[in-house]
Amino acid sequence: MSIRENIHQVTDIIRPEHILVSVFDKTGLEELVNGILEANPEARFYSTGGTGRKIAEVLGAAASKNYISVEEFTGAPEMEGGLVKTLHPKIHAGLLAERGNPSHEEYLFRELSKGSRHAGVYFDVFVGNLYPFTSVIEKDDTTSETARVNIDIGGPAMTMASAKNWHSVAALTSPSQYGDFLSLLKNNGGGISLQQRFSLAAQAMKAIGEYRTSIGSYFTGLDFCRDVRPFLKVA
Repeated sequence: MSIRENIHQVTDIIRPEHILVSVFDKTGLEELVNGILEANPEARFYSTGGTGRKIAEVLGAAASKNYISVEEFTGAPEMEGGLVKTLHPKIHAGLLAERGNPSHEEYLFRELSKGSRHAGVYFDVFVGNLYPFTSVIEKDDTTSETARVNIDIGGPAMTMASAKNWHSVAALTSPSQYGDFLSLLKNNGGGISLQQRFSLAAQAMKAIGEYRTSIGSYFTGLDFCRDVRPFLKVA
């Protein structure tokens, strides 16, 4: 495995063109979608499940132009129970790819278009918040199994990919950020600055760290025979 620094030119202002959305809490989503469209009427939103239905509802007649489901984009159907939707090379390459890197562009635009109607894209914005693990474990009737199924996998993966690649992606991780994001978007002439992307990335990294710590703390505090095995159908 090779690890290297980005040797390609980093763009200061990025216009929101491709927006990936995966949220449990849909508060403020309508205002965010409309605010981004005000900055760029050609923006396209990518999502799945309930989030996708909400975005399509907000877009109305414009949904055919400004929305595409993750399943159509990747060409991969959702796994039963919603367990695998966004864990796909087209999603993570779009979040991690370096702009201006010829090899990454070849991978996005050519390799990932094989066998599909859609080539890959550089995602400019990721909007995500996670399954409510911490609020679930605070309930008196929560079992270890209820807690387990409320562990978000795809959300943290996309969040950290976006945060790591703040050179290229703005990572929004809370509805409380939407207002300031849209204000700065308007003040920057419809673009997202490098400094803004860095600030959002730092907040995203902190949020994911706290989320994963809460999961580890909960499960290391359980007794297997008392708290785990009784809630499973063990063969």
